[in-house]
Amino acid sequence: MSPTVTVRPAGAADIEVLLRLIDALADYEHLPRPDEAARRRLVGHAAQASPYFWALIGEVDGQAVGYALYFYTYSSFLAQPTLYLEDVFVMPAHRGAGVGSALMRRLYQEAVARDCGRMEWQVLDWNTPSIRFYEHLGATHNKEWLPYRLTRDQLERLADGGA
Repeated sequence: MSPTVTVRPAGAADIEVLLRLIDALADYEHLPRPDEAARRRLVGHAAQASPYFWALIGEVDGQAVGYALYFYTYSSFLAQPTLYLEDVFVMPAHRGAGVGSALMRRLYQEAVARDCGRMEWQVLDWNTPSIRFYEHLGATHNKEWLPYRLTRDQLERLADGGA
């Protein structure tokens, strides 16, 4: 009998599950886990009347084994929102069961329902299993655009007039 895969919106009762899955993603990507202050902010941001992000939980036979965290940006050229996928992760032991595909399908449905002109995300250059998965879905690597980032310390320095 094949496992039952379901995807549902994360609710307030899922915050510990979401934090556990975020920790698992950090471990997989060899990154530090969110510290306690970040965890408190995440909980607060999820509970706001206008949340900064939304999350989906992927389950196999009722057990949470994956998640997707997303938010919206806006394209002035398309004059439409963009669904930006910040994280999508499935526990390694449950890959191949269709959880990742189910999470992505739910995101496509959300993007269409919100009249998004596109959906975007990033992937680490060493993560070949994910790259293959995204290419299998038909996603293309946007080689013309290079990601840039300013950290909080840089933002504060620049906001204060520093160079």
